[in-house]
Amino acid sequence: MSGAFEASGVFDLAVVGAGPAGLAAAVTAADLGLRCVLLDGGQRSGGQYYRHPAPGLGAARPDRLHHGWSVYTGLAERLDAHERSGRAVFRGGHQVWALERTGRGFAVHVTRGPEAGDRATVRARTVLLATGAYERQLPFPGWTLPGVVTAGGAQAMLKAGLVLPGRRIVVAGSGPLLLAAASSLVTAGAEVPAVVEATAYLGYARRPGVLAAVPAKLVEGAGHGRALLRHGVRLRPRSAVVEAHGTDRVTAVTVARLDADWRPLPGTGRRIECDALAVGHGLLPQIELAVELGAATVAGADGAVALRVDARLRTSVPGLWSAGETNGVGGADLALAEGELAAHAIAGDLAGRAAAGERPGRSLLRRRARLRAFAALMAAAHRPGPGWTGWLRPDTDVCRCEEVPVARIREAVEELGAGDPRTVKLLTRAGMGWCQGRMCGPAVARLSGADEPGADRRPFACPVPLAQLAAGADGAASVAVSADPGPSAEAD
Repeated sequence: MSGAFEASGVFDLAVVGAGPAGLAAAVTAADLGLRCVLLDGGQRSGGQYYRHPAPGLGAARPDRLHHGWSVYTGLAERLDAHERSGRAVFRGGHQVWALERTGRGFAVHVTRGPEAGDRATVRARTVLLATGAYERQLPFPGWTLPGVVTAGGAQAMLKAGLVLPGRRIVVAGSGPLLLAAASSLVTAGAEVPAVVEATAYLGYARRPGVLAAVPAKLVEGAGHGRALLRHGVRLRPRSAVVEAHGTDRVTAVTVARLDADWRPLPGTGRRIECDALAVGHGLLPQIELAVELGAATVAGADGAVALRVDARLRTSVPGLWSAGETNGVGGADLALAEGELAAHAIAGDLAGRAAAGERPGRSLLRRRARLRAFAALMAAAHRPGPGWTGWLRPDTDVCRCEEVPVARIREAVEELGAGDPRTVKLLTRAGMGWCQGRMCGPAVARLSGADEPGADRRPFACPVPLAQLAAGADGAASVAVSADPGPSAEAD
């Protein structure tokens, strides 16, 4: 394929993920003299946050669909300049499926398509993970109906396809993504009869100092609020969609009030007509690549498992750094700060010193600390309560891929003695489908008696064609760029 790597040289740094954290890390590392490769499964940089409209749509103003688009364009221009100079390489359409420790650093295994020759191995002295996060889903009756999408999925449809999932869309779940999604949808012309939030936002008030330290977040939230108010969108706090109705497509939802533990209150159900539902309960860090290497993890304030990093964003695996949502979900601004900080730390380590030119400014360190404190506050405010299982019915599918209902999981626990999610998986196949438990993991864990799923260890972070595995090392293209890698890339 065009743009394939040639078998010579080793990169100083491989960055996995071209979203805010990865982009910031790659361009900063290149500024500091490192030779970097930036890998992403998408064809263009930007990740999920800076998602581009499909080229064939001819979108003239993608900035209207994004918050902070000028930040992305600035990073992209810097990346282009480094590519022209040979200091950095961006490879889109390269999905990383495994990391492997080697004597010289890391082998980063990627797949680029379905054929055996579409496998490649990128070699680098150090690796930065900036793989972001995916949405947490909690099942309810009717959630498998067409027209029910994730909150982030609704935004992705709008940003990438310039389409709406429906004309009358209920937005529901918990977390700040709901306000952003609803604001985008109504601005694009959708009718949003309600934003249904399971919490009451009172958790933010418990630490006013943390809020005061991030005024930009308050301004951003106020902007979303104004947009919703202008379009007559009603915010329904302490409530949840407990059922979606319809036959061939969702036609209505039932919204009920919740108690402090997220248990539906009897007699509070209200039906809202709609033709689409955008629902999500926050985000979960995508950390499979690091966990497979044995990286240490930590549970966040929302129960989600993230990578444990030190003050310089190093994981417990030597040579492996992490930035952004993999350290705990906190938004694009935090991801940008951590990407830049990690690049400085990596440059200092590879040089064997923390030279003056490689030290990040104190203002950046303080900014990261403020944003990380806000992330912890946000996670605690939107942590799912244990009572959400009260809106499930025995026939509600928990695992969509394998069509495993609540009744089978409860049978495995109550009658067959399963006491953990892994045993439930073995007995019911819940979590063995295409998504490998990413959609149903939190629900299966809760129904198994655990608060949240532990960190999964997966030999493959994404599906890999058997032809590529059969090809083995001899069938893979081993890796660096065609240009001379220069002395720094060989100096290990």
